[in-house]
Amino acid sequence: MKKIYALVIAAVVSSMSVGLHAQTAGSTSVPVAKNTPSPGLLNDFLRKDAEAFMKWDIGGQVRIRGEHKAHFGTAGSPSVDFQDRGGNSDNTYLLLREKFHIGYKPASYFGIYGEMRDSSTHNDDRNPNVEADQIDLHQAYVSLGDPKKFPVTFKIGRQEMVYGDERLIGASDWVNVGRVFDAARMRIEGDSGWVDFFTSRVIIPDDNNFNVANDYDWFSGIYASSRTLIPKQETELYLLARNASTQSPATIGAGLPPALSGVSPRDIYTLGLRMKSLPGQWNGWDYSLEMAGQLGRFKKTATSASLDHQAFAAHIAGGYTWEKAAFKPRVGLEYDFATGDGNPADGDHTTFENLFPTNHRFYGAMDFFSWQNIHDFRLSTQIKPLAKLTLSLDFHAFFLAETSDLFYQVNGTPRTTGGYEVNNNAGNYVGSEIDFVGTYAIKPYASFQAGYGHFFVGDYVKNSLIATGSKDAGWAYLQLVFNF
Repeated sequence: MKKIYALVIAAVVSSMSVGLHAQTAGSTSVPVAKNTPSPGLLNDFLRKDAEAFMKWDIGGQVRIRGEHKAHFGTAGSPSVDFQDRGGNSDNTYLLLREKFHIGYKPASYFGIYGEMRDSSTHNDDRNPNVEADQIDLHQAYVSLGDPKKFPVTFKIGRQEMVYGDERLIGASDWVNVGRVFDAARMRIEGDSGWVDFFTSRVIIPDDNNFNVANDYDWFSGIYASSRTLIPKQETELYLLARNASTQSPATIGAGLPPALSGVSPRDIYTLGLRMKSLPGQWNGWDYSLEMAGQLGRFKKTATSASLDHQAFAAHIAGGYTWEKAAFKPRVGLEYDFATGDGNPADGDHTTFENLFPTNHRFYGAMDFFSWQNIHDFRLSTQIKPLAKLTLSLDFHAFFLAETSDLFYQVNGTPRTTGGYEVNNNAGNYVGSEIDFVGTYAIKPYASFQAGYGHFFVGDYVKNSLIATGSKDAGWAYLQLVFNF
């Protein structure tokens, strides 16, 4: 039945010639004026002749993505990333994700919202498979308050959380399951900006079971944003706390894979600053800067010694867009850095904690890296040959910040098998990556995306995998999404 369901959805979407469309965070809708973006195909249909439906938000999304990966580590196989011999390092599969939501806002100060999600994979060699999670609750929250009448509002329940560029707090929407929290948020909002106060617990996807929060991993914070504090830019300050106890690693059950396990015990406090130019304010120029420092305590396992945690990460980028030139070309340069542990035996832990990011956007589209123990130099280019077509080409050069630390995966877990132990003599150049992505926006609710990536292995990988040999990795995908 599941396969038949998937095939029916694929046929419907293909027949409608639809594609990728970036999903907006779920929120209740309000009556829209003319010349404003459509609230969705189903909402448009329902509201056309029925005034009562102006208080409702009913819709959903279907996303289909086919991927081919060569020389990637495959879960359940003895293979590791970039391995040449041994294990299964090639995988071609289909990802399906369907969402359906209902929101109701009877008054400006009160709203409820619920969203179901079904995520599945087909012909996928990974086991366990973190991309599969059959029909489950994605979001369910209550919103209270009207910022136009009173500056304090609340959102309480299961919800996505997105702050800044999502380097530390994001929905990870590229992933077939995505990330949500059981959270309570209060916002104080005025003409100068807003401040959020929140406390939350992350939801751990558990296929064939109802997803629950990790009761032993609390994530709280204060996040402030202003577009007037410094002219022509968005300025944000934040203080974040992640507190996980000794019960966290076995929150669902002992001996489970990392995807179903909580993090090791830690009490980490992050103080950060983010600045980003506002669109169209600098005559074609743009820039962004983010810095975060951390203090606290960290344990590698529930029973290991507690270590003093001190870490730092930074991002800086700038670019220029020729707005009046044909194709509106843009060129940008970027540098990302995060500390690693320079001396694992000194009683300190200095590897940056990446928290809950959307890393797919930043450190290579092939998803080999997180914001930990890294130097990443990036050259990005983009053109728009057509009004609806955007083409981008990126180049990354990756280095470990410390060869005395490990090579961390996109989900923040270290590589510790197949040769990827601490290799002080392996060199710190991990490799380079080229990513090409094309996006065609067919309609406001539908577009198509295709991408290709190639990773050229460096000295660190070659020396670490000398026993099995190393190989460049390749990746390609096609993606269709229909929002209704």
